[in-house]
Amino acid sequence: MPSKIKASERCKNLKSPIRDVVYLAKEVQKTGKKIYFFNIGDPNKFDFDTPEHMKEALKKSVESHNYYSESEGDEELIEAIVYEENKKNNISITNEDVIITNGISEGLHFLLNAIIEPGRGDEILLPGPTYPVYLQATEFAGGIPVTYKLDEERNWEIDVDDLRRKINVKTKLICIINPNNPTGSVTNKKIIKEILDTAAEFEIPVVSDEIYDKLIFDDIEYRNVASLANNVPVIILNGFSKNYLAPGWRCGYIYFYDENNELKEIKEAIKAQARQRLSACTPIMKACVKAFEDKYHLYEANKKLKERANFAYKKLNQIPNISTKKPSGAYYIFPKINLNGIWKSDEEFVKDVLINTGIVFVHGSGFDPIYGKDHFRSVILPPISLMEEAFNKLENFMKEKVRR
Repeated sequence: MPSKIKASERCKNLKSPIRDVVYLAKEVQKTGKKIYFFNIGDPNKFDFDTPEHMKEALKKSVESHNYYSESEGDEELIEAIVYEENKKNNISITNEDVIITNGISEGLHFLLNAIIEPGRGDEILLPGPTYPVYLQATEFAGGIPVTYKLDEERNWEIDVDDLRRKINVKTKLICIINPNNPTGSVTNKKIIKEILDTAAEFEIPVVSDEIYDKLIFDDIEYRNVASLANNVPVIILNGFSKNYLAPGWRCGYIYFYDENNELKEIKEAIKAQARQRLSACTPIMKACVKAFEDKYHLYEANKKLKERANFAYKKLNQIPNISTKKPSGAYYIFPKINLNGIWKSDEEFVKDVLINTGIVFVHGSGFDPIYGKDHFRSVILPPISLMEEAFNKLENFMKEKVRR
């Protein structure tokens, strides 16, 4: 007998391009083909690892910190975050401005739920292409995602004029991801100031996802958005998954830099949601207190990423019907495909590559159907020898397709 209980439309429509492709990869793997998982930005699946001092801190933490913490987050970790952010960015936030979340994704859901009123047509301005969770979470909260252009010809720089054209009375938030996922681009100080000036003119707050802010391997002047904000209310998302090589720990944080306290109601709405889920993981939070004490791993991580970015950039540009810009930060590269009538879409291309070569990429339109189409995302995390092995297979595959 068919169930009378149906899933909600908002859940049935949820997609996860980065994860969904894994289901096909598992089927291909059953045939005996070697699979190259180049789809997820998990450094610890390759030759990176969480710093030893953090792992030791977690071992000790589990011995004595197995209780519910405060819903806003462990006070000791909040104090450490406040000290770190104020020191590195020359800003002034207090403990009251910080909420600890189970990764950035939870913080993003909290924020969008606090800002969007379902049925009102609220719009959230997002970079195009963007991390897919931003698109899905906006719609899930009842809002409308609107993407502004990242200009590929200018190394995926933000097109401020396009961003400005997309603003209207329904725009509730301007989002920046810097360094950017999926392109690996890093937005410079000048562009950030232009965005903040635009936000001030239209009285719209800015949220900046800075989860990769210490993983910049090109000589680019990077500035935290809060450090340039002046009187623009700014919300920052950050955490320990990427910079501190602890993706499985699921510890992030959100903080407000809001000199005139314009977002007090939004902050309180986020804290109310945090109380609904009781608390983030206490042992993890206690261990993350130690993360800022030693950043020795960042030098080696950025050295590896720079070498691998250079290799991927050079190698992919040698492959027929593929071209790409060189990333400057984060874990990714976002090549363009000349579909050349061989494939109907970038999604079909990615599936064809996976079935024939075993390489798991993510289709570009999953990051934005407008500005991401005809592209794919690959991580630059694997050792060069592994990337070379996979990209040689991709090259042979593309040459064979061209000959046909």
